[in-house]
Amino acid sequence: MPTHQNSVYLASPFFSDGQRDRIATVVSLLKQNPTIDADQIFIPQDHQFESEPFGSFKWQDAVFASDLRQVHKADVVVAILDYQLEEGLTEPDSGTVFEIGSAHEANIPVIMVQFGDNGQLNLMLARSYTAFFNGKDDVSNLKDYDFNNLETRYTDKKVL
Repeated sequence: MPTHQNSVYLASPFFSDGQRDRIATVVSLLKQNPTIDADQIFIPQDHQFESEPFGSFKWQDAVFASDLRQVHKADVVVAILDYQLEEGLTEPDSGTVFEIGSAHEANIPVIMVQFGDNGQLNLMLARSYTAFFNGKDDVSNLKDYDFNNLETRYTDKKVL
């Protein structure tokens, strides 16, 4: 019997080259994973309703509604926590945090990914993940993680 392939909502900021590079890395790893449907990875940056002026009410409404629909349709949310890594800042993007909370509330597993070396994690994030991939070397393990079994992977980050 073939392995079930899961759909993914990829929560992440995509406002800088570094952020887009991290997205490309994670997408490449997910596409190598046999428990992920490579054609069912929703990347919000690819669905920005260009037909509406950026920032307009209609654009905001359409993007918000679409993103939340996709979070709730996904089998799993993979969230990249690095926001302004290149500037040395370690707080996650607020939109990504909102998507994590929405997924957690809907009982959708959240897999957190952090490339940077941040030694602390907010309590709300620390209690809302199923698995945590910490550091560039560990992130490479996404390609082998069993998204059907969803084994808990803890992080030893200090919780605030």
